Amino acid sequence: MASPLLSEYDIIFVGAGTSGGVAAGRLAVADPSLRILLVEAGPHVKDDEAFVQPAKCLSHLRADNPVFKVHVSEHSEFLGRQQAVTVPHVVGGGSSVNFTIYNRAVASDFDDWEEIHENPGWGAKDLVPLLKKTENYQVATGQDDVHGYGGPINVSYGGKFTNIGKDFLDVAKEFDKTRTITDDPNAVIRTTNAYGRYQKFIDGKTGKRSDVAHHFLYNSLHTTGLEILTGTFVKRVLFENKRAVGVEVIPNLRFQPNADASMVQVIRAKKLIVVSSGTFGSPQVLERSGIGAKSVLEKAGVKQVVDLPGVGENFQDHTTLFTTYHATPDSDTLDGIGRGDPEDLRKFGEQFWKDGTGIMAHNGVDAGIKYRPTPVELEAIGPDFKKRWDEYFADKEDKSVLWMCQMSLFLGDPFSVPARKYFTMGFFAGYPVSVGHVHIKDGQNPDAATDFEGAYVKCPEDMAVMKFGYKLCREFARRMPCYDGEFVPGHPEFLEGSEATVHMSAQPVPVDAPRIKYTAEDDRVIEAGIRKLVAPAWHFIGTNAMKPREKGGVVDARLNVYGVGGLKVCDLSILPSNVCANTYSTALLVGEKGAVIIAEELGIQGF
Repeated sequence: MASPLLSEYDIIFVGAGTSGGVAAGRLAVADPSLRILLVEAGPHVKDDEAFVQPAKCLSHLRADNPVFKVHVSEHSEFLGRQQAVTVPHVVGGGSSVNFTIYNRAVASDFDDWEEIHENPGWGAKDLVPLLKKTENYQVATGQDDVHGYGGPINVSYGGKFTNIGKDFLDVAKEFDKTRTITDDPNAVIRTTNAYGRYQKFIDGKTGKRSDVAHHFLYNSLHTTGLEILTGTFVKRVLFENKRAVGVEVIPNLRFQPNADASMVQVIRAKKLIVVSSGTFGSPQVLERSGIGAKSVLEKAGVKQVVDLPGVGENFQDHTTLFTTYHATPDSDTLDGIGRGDPEDLRKFGEQFWKDGTGIMAHNGVDAGIKYRPTPVELEAIGPDFKKRWDEYFADKEDKSVLWMCQMSLFLGDPFSVPARKYFTMGFFAGYPVSVGHVHIKDGQNPDAATDFEGAYVKCPEDMAVMKFGYKLCREFARRMPCYDGEFVPGHPEFLEGSEATVHMSAQPVPVDAPRIKYTAEDDRVIEAGIRKLVAPAWHFIGTNAMKPREKGGVVDARLNVYGVGGLKVCDLSILPSNVCANTYSTALLVGEKGAVIIAEELGIQGF
């Protein structure tokens, strides 16, 4: 088994993912004398083409990818099936494997955390400067009040603007006259309900992925007291008089196959332990350590240290549907790269290494919108959504009901479909009502199966939004010049004779063509199709919510776990409520805020 260099550190991070990596990297640079250890269950990704080349993100969707842990839910009465989701175990976490989509939350999302959930210092006025601190915005050369221009994470348009992305924006201009086109769909403070070209977490000069592993961790290993221990699970946190003082670690046999599985090492922490294992991993670490609901811990054979029933509850994800269409042969897509076609890998790889451009420096997502419905569209969404709109959306004009984008690829395992070109219309409900949970079943084995309940279309409000989103995306797709028919298995199974019938081969319709008329029976078919096809967005949040303890909270506004000392949580599991955005940007933000909090408490000056 791999061993740490020391038996005691100042700070131990349980996980080297996105938020934890940002916090650890910032602290290490601010005070190089600090001895900081990150314990990561997965392997390194340094300079690995599968991770640094953006277009190879498709390889991470293969069913046999060893860096992903699969969690399978209990049978869902709402889906009529189980739901499987995947979580990466690698240095950098989601930042190393995601689709590099630059998509920020809006101001009211942050203000909700501060005002509704009682977390001082977590409103937009405090957090927008931290968003700016993280990034180097390469899209524009001028300075503005919402973007950062000197941070470690690069943001650009990537190496190409695909013709599929252009088709989408061209259709948007003509098909939807009620909305505008914006130059910046991620301004945080003032952008919702406008179509725009989407930025990416890709370096505009090298074409490489902008991740936490390379920009916060690997670049500091030889100049600070930072150390990363890979292929290792944290079994539990150790306490003395209810203060966290160390961790027990064991090998992850997936990445250390020759290690002794029974070998347990203890590593101590003098100042602090930070749990940063993500929405799935962090509640499990707490529960194996005796922090959680008594009923959960007793079933798993764990002695309770602190009664904290909110641990593992409040699981949220963006309920998502990826509807797939056949693309014309001249379309720019990532499909060949995803399949590993030798000619595509050679051609696009050469261009990438030459000047950082081309489709290898691309994520397939060129354009989209945060969509806030008009009064007429609210009627179309239906009565199941009306109360939710009135209570949550009506008085917050920056909140959108769904997010929609085009994707120049088949989103899924590229070997599960016939070899050709595809494009996908993806959308998710921005603020779903449905919540689930993640709990341990085994108090000893960190790699054991979990008690996982998903959060997908449990509530009628969410189903209403998803039905509307499917119809909307389909109208866009069939008007785009790249459209070459529909991928039948990726759509609801409409009855023979329905106007909504899916066509494997078809030509685009004119932009002003009538919309498809759906009958009540068609709507029932769509609901059944959504239950069959709904997918995770990999935007998992909430299982250690930052709320008052009496309201189900697990951590306070300083990220301290209630009931113990010397223990914080710093990852997306702390979010008390959702954001209508891909969550990489928010994970970076949580890491920056965590670093500020810890630096203040350790007396690190000039942070």
